Amino acid sequence: MLYLDLGIVAILIVINGLLAMSELAIVSSRPSRLAGLVGKRVKGARRALTLASDPGKFLSTVQIGITLIGVASGAFSGATLGLRLASWLVEAGLSQGVAETVGVGVVVAVITYASLIIGELVPKQIALRDPEAVAVRVAPAMVLLAKVSLPLVWLLDRSGKVLLWLLGHREKADDRVSEDEIRTLVAEAETAGVLEPGEKEMIAGVMRLGDLAVGAVMTPRHEVDSINLADTPAQIVANLLDSEHSRLVVFDGDSEGAIGVVNAKNLLDVYLADQKPKFRDLVREAPIIPESLDARDVVTILRDAPVHMGLVHDEYGVFQGVVTSADILEAIVGSFSTKDGPAEPAAVKRDDGLYLISGWMPAVEAAHLLEISLPLSRPYETFAGFLLQEFGRIPNVGDSIEDEGWRFEIADLDGRRIDKVLASRLEAA
Repeated sequence: MLYLDLGIVAILIVINGLLAMSELAIVSSRPSRLAGLVGKRVKGARRALTLASDPGKFLSTVQIGITLIGVASGAFSGATLGLRLASWLVEAGLSQGVAETVGVGVVVAVITYASLIIGELVPKQIALRDPEAVAVRVAPAMVLLAKVSLPLVWLLDRSGKVLLWLLGHREKADDRVSEDEIRTLVAEAETAGVLEPGEKEMIAGVMRLGDLAVGAVMTPRHEVDSINLADTPAQIVANLLDSEHSRLVVFDGDSEGAIGVVNAKNLLDVYLADQKPKFRDLVREAPIIPESLDARDVVTILRDAPVHMGLVHDEYGVFQGVVTSADILEAIVGSFSTKDGPAEPAAVKRDDGLYLISGWMPAVEAAHLLEISLPLSRPYETFAGFLLQEFGRIPNVGDSIEDEGWRFEIADLDGRRIDKVLASRLEAA
């Protein structure tokens, strides 16, 4: 009889462990991974996905089993094994009261320890290591258990929802994945070696495109080479020869609105054919892009356009700059080197802990670097624009301002444009 009693208790503990493992595996499984297993026709994946989509009923089912096993295990151990040990202690010479107390206490302590190790900790560790694999294996048994205990599960599920409603939780939990969670997963994947070096930065760059307006990635107007059809042919050719770019923006008298682009190669073909160029016939139409458009949407426009260069105009129709597919790529992977040397970094952390930040750095990237917040609606796209907004004027070299726990000092100006800024963190009060 002793071995039978021990066997019953052991079976109850193992069943409790299986239920605990099933509970954590189903709850921890990601629906996207389960959906992928369903697509691969893995046995039990569809049932696991069904259980994960309605955790309330599933948790009620598991909790019923765990509670019943816990009650049965406690009562059985005290009523049988505890009293049996107490009788042995009485025969060994202890008094009846002391023997019962010691006997029941020892049995409860041993069973509690076994329940924690075998019935809780180890099964849950197994479930956490590969929740989806465990979930697809236990799902058929959990579905069967849910059908058997359906009436009681329905009662518990309804009771739980009523209590949640009374406590003020009347809206369904938001299961959407946030950008911060995606960044955390990407960082974990890089640490685990799933992502190659540099892929994390590229993924972060792609995610930033949705937060950047086209004004943050475009080449501004004062840096754009152009020609004007109202100029003399000699002046147009001189502008083409002075430019280092293969494509130039074209104006037709009005310097506020661009009409297209001209490719220097097309002009060279005309001269090689010993013909006189007709500049107006060489102009190619380019897409007009609003300045407020997201950089992510520009990708689609440039991909479908015959010329992979967009002419950026503001809401008044005034030309502001150009954006190319190379600008979008640089926003993702960083600036490319030029003939003058390596590309200038947007921000550099010095040995003294200060950041030397370029004014052209996108405000979103600077905010992420310094861990500061930006308003959702803002009239600027660069870090220089952020500082101009804070100063309320064009600052001079050496001027500083404190904001968001940082001290920003103007280190260099390029004319009236903020070129370099020193950022130092303020000591906490």
